[in-house]
Amino acid sequence: MSAYSLFQLAPGVTLQDRYEIKDTNRAGSMSAAFRATDNTDGSECEIQAFPSGLFENVEQAEEFAASMRGWKDVSSGAVLCIRSVEVLEDGSILVVTDLPTGDSLRDVLSEKGALSPAEVQSIGTTILGGLSAVHAAGHIHGDIKPNAIHLTGEGPVLVDGGITMGLWSAKHLGDKTALIGTPFYAPVEQFGGEAPDISSDIYNVATVLYELATGVVPWPGQSFLEIFQAKLAPEPSRMRDRAPECEVPAALEEVIKGGLITDRRDRYSDAGTFRDLLAAASLD
Repeated sequence: MSAYSLFQLAPGVTLQDRYEIKDTNRAGSMSAAFRATDNTDGSECEIQAFPSGLFENVEQAEEFAASMRGWKDVSSGAVLCIRSVEVLEDGSILVVTDLPTGDSLRDVLSEKGALSPAEVQSIGTTILGGLSAVHAAGHIHGDIKPNAIHLTGEGPVLVDGGITMGLWSAKHLGDKTALIGTPFYAPVEQFGGEAPDISSDIYNVATVLYELATGVVPWPGQSFLEIFQAKLAPEPSRMRDRAPECEVPAALEEVIKGGLITDRRDRYSDAGTFRDLLAAASLD
């Protein structure tokens, strides 16, 4: 357990005689992240800090840390690599990863709007390949959304893996609880408090791809209740109805729709199937 507390983390601090904090990097709803240098090889990395207030006791913090360490087993260039996980004396958690470079898809959508069908297909097949590796290692991402995908020089990379499910496990939330995730991207069963699983990860990705293709999410609504009610429809809105100005190939739309079926039993059973169908979709 490290001797530092979360409030001591600042530029110039070196952790474990190895990671030197350079600057703040990004902030999430449950954590803050710092850009750092790994002094063993000079490489850049990110240190994501989770405050002790997320946990009821040190045991919960340790359980969350153990869950995050499991992600070191995931081997995919499309998934951000975890280097180490540390528990500080105050119960805060530090997750050290490769540095997520490039812009998030949220930034890209805000700047450019809808992407081309070829870009949607390329991003989707890469991310679904990474998600296959995540599931093969026995993990669930739990909250895939545009902020959780970065476009690096080597291609799209899935970030923030394991956080949602790690908190679910550490807090012993059981089979049902309040929605943990992002309402616009969560399937309807999660509004009822069900735990994220392979099917919900697939739904998350399909929602992101729909948004990349059209510039909008599949369902209207702003409030929690409006979003939930819209998601009760058996299938998502047609892309031409949500974004009349966008021309999306029929085959691409059909494949994306297959991940957005309300009844989870009718969605793709695994990310590999979704990836293969997406890769084969004609863009004519």
